[in-house]
Amino acid sequence: VSKRLRQREAALASAHQCHPLPQTLSVLKSTPQVRGMHTIIRNKETSRDEFIFYSKRLMRLLIEHALSFLPFQSCTVQTPQGQDYEGRTYSGKQITGVSILRAGETMEPALRAVCKDVRIGTILIQTNCNTGEPELHYLRLPKDISEDHVILMDCTVSTGAAAMMAVRVLLDHDVPEDKIFLLSLLMAEMGVHSVAYAFPRVKIITTAVDKKVNDLFRIIPGIGNFGDRYFGTDAPPDWSDDEDALST
Repeated sequence: VSKRLRQREAALASAHQCHPLPQTLSVLKSTPQVRGMHTIIRNKETSRDEFIFYSKRLMRLLIEHALSFLPFQSCTVQTPQGQDYEGRTYSGKQITGVSILRAGETMEPALRAVCKDVRIGTILIQTNCNTGEPELHYLRLPKDISEDHVILMDCTVSTGAAAMMAVRVLLDHDVPEDKIFLLSLLMAEMGVHSVAYAFPRVKIITTAVDKKVNDLFRIIPGIGNFGDRYFGTDAPPDWSDDEDALST
């Protein structure tokens, strides 16, 4: 990671110290069940099988929580007993999921499990080794995405650099800012503030927010390198929590 990028992110982190978390942030309620799953996936001794299993459980809870922020309207249906039931139905056109590779794609099965016929797109963002700036390397989005509610998925967000570039890509494809939901299992306060400041109408949804990011942009206390723990690969010595998307 370039020296200039480190200095810029350090300045950003300092600027946001002591600021309250933005109102656009929603954190999944830390019930004993949720806390227990975090305990397992944060534990460095947890096996890969258990890490995957409990990560998937948290992803499912996160997706279900996020769907509660979609627009719904009243409707009436008739039950098999011939009685009216006053219910609610999704009032948007369609839901599209967009995963930030590589860790974000691990959230796709949870989204497919709860959103029937959901469309999926992918974004790959990598760091320019010379400038330290994020660059778009691959993009595949469904047609007519501008009319959809978009669930943008990445498992960890530390500085928010990859997430912000992904949001910009969606805006460039005419997705309204207030129809973008950024979902992550774990975020650092720095990343939350960065995204919220740049895009104040994007809804940010996570299962936990950690306070610190160290000099290597690793979330503290954190979860480790999510992609490597999930896929069983070895992390490079200088990895950071944004490097599942911002890999060098």
